[in-house]
Amino acid sequence: MKIVVLERNSAGTDIDVSCFEKFGEVTYYPNTVAENTAERIKDADIVIANKAPLNETTMKDAPNIKLICLFATGFDNVDTAYCKSRGIKVANVVNYCTPAVAQHTMLLALMLTEKIAFYDQYVKSGTYSAQDRFSNFDRAFCDLNGKTWGIVGMGNIGRKVAGLAQAFGCKVIFYSASGKSTCTEYQRVDLDTLLAESDILSLHCPLSDRTRGLINKEALEKMKETAILINVARGPVVDTQALYDALIHNRIAAAGLDVLEKEPMTRDNPLAQIKDSTKLVITPHMSWASVESRTKLVQEVYLNIEAFLNGKDRNIVS
Repeated sequence: MKIVVLERNSAGTDIDVSCFEKFGEVTYYPNTVAENTAERIKDADIVIANKAPLNETTMKDAPNIKLICLFATGFDNVDTAYCKSRGIKVANVVNYCTPAVAQHTMLLALMLTEKIAFYDQYVKSGTYSAQDRFSNFDRAFCDLNGKTWGIVGMGNIGRKVAGLAQAFGCKVIFYSASGKSTCTEYQRVDLDTLLAESDILSLHCPLSDRTRGLINKEALEKMKETAILINVARGPVVDTQALYDALIHNRIAAAGLDVLEKEPMTRDNPLAQIKDSTKLVITPHMSWASVESRTKLVQEVYLNIEAFLNGKDRNIVS
């Protein structure tokens, strides 16, 4: 059994992945770009990937592939219809990073709500030491208690965030982009109501035709000027230029992003011009990547391969 791990470093070099060697000969690549994919998988029986494109172009000369395992939940990099036509099974990993992403969501919201970047710099710059009173609150901030927290995408992560928001005293409302949500614990509203009423709006939806560009110029204009937008879903759910315009013209108060339309961030991304971290915080798509999450990710891929080799389907998406 020949196993090729195309993006070994996407699990983190601090996480042991030698467990895969139990199943056969393993070839590891730190990272793989599109133009290298076909050559690297041509003799593989099992491919483990994250973002590398797996489609007819990259797989047509790889006749032995039987299973694709993803170091991820999303599988938009895989042409599942083509895989199905060849009898190749595709397995993802679910619910491995829910606590981490929910925690990061709250971190971004709290940083922006309390303007932590400003106050941290206020102290470290020596300005606090030079003042003659014990406290400083020159930049006004508010409680989360009593605020309305809106959510797009009430899946496992959305529900975890909803529970945390409630613990802070927030009223939780949500919008179902698919229209298929079965959640009854929280109030479901239409998109316009969500935009108009949310003090904090966090995005936890998958990227689809329904959600691509969901938060655009028109949506941002419907939000409160005091609102904070959090995106830990997928970058293209938010229109980058529209968000930049909304922030510099104070149409919304702030935004916290862990995902961007293009990753890594391109130099021409207009959001790079905003240096005020009380208005915009951007992290490098790392909300999912706690040590615990990445350890579980590898373990789950191991179990997916083990199940497949034992003739069982586990987390098969196609």
